[in-house]
Amino acid sequence: MGNVQLQYSQTRSGFRESPVSGFRPGILPSVVVALLLPLLVTLGFWQLARAEEKRALLASHETRQNAAPISLAELEQQRDPAHTRIRLRGQFDERHSLLLDNRQRNGQVGVELLQPFYDQPSGLWLLVNRGWLPWPDRRTPPQFSTPQQPLELVAQVYVPPGASFQLQGDVADKSWPRLITLVEPQRLWQQLGRGGLAYEVRLEPGPASYLAEWPVVAMSPDKHTGYAVQWFALAAALCGLYLYFGWRNAREQHDEHNHESPQQHS
Repeated sequence: MGNVQLQYSQTRSGFRESPVSGFRPGILPSVVVALLLPLLVTLGFWQLARAEEKRALLASHETRQNAAPISLAELEQQRDPAHTRIRLRGQFDERHSLLLDNRQRNGQVGVELLQPFYDQPSGLWLLVNRGWLPWPDRRTPPQFSTPQQPLELVAQVYVPPGASFQLQGDVADKSWPRLITLVEPQRLWQQLGRGGLAYEVRLEPGPASYLAEWPVVAMSPDKHTGYAVQWFALAAALCGLYLYFGWRNAREQHDEHNHESPQQHS
């Protein structure tokens, strides 16, 4: 009779045991993963998209580099003037020079020299970037010279990839040469009362240029791809940790439940 009661008690305790789930991550980890995982994956695909954009931009630049320079009249017929080589004939305006601040080359700080250039065939003004100048001592202005004779130049149209972010715009200054942090050709033409091209043009290496090395993109497509791999790796690591802690918590709860059951039976 005692054996029968013991078996009945064990059977009843067995029915009272609720099956323990094999995966219990918890509420807080689930919320964190639900918020972070889509963000990490989105950043990864965004970097891949940026890499493709940079590859297309580099391919377009290479194609236009191999093309012959065109006149401003031909340029006006193009829908996308970026990186188009143009042929100019005219003279620089030395008086209204601009110095684009915070430019670096090979670890050295300097400025880029921009000057208005009057193109005689078209009758338009252009803001020509003549290249980079070192400026090691800001107590003295950077030194540059301007050709006084008429010139024939070849330059490239530069179209910024997006609107530049500035905490504060350039302060209106009546002195020349003028130090700037943002190139705004239209604003300059309005101040001078001149009709000119709305884009900056960058001089190709030659007698009238300084250090005219123009990077097409600030970050290569391979770097964007590398960042995408990092974002996807973080997403995979997050999923791995989520699964690991979910299974670990479930196993610990299962072990605690099994440890408490004999004590309840006794």
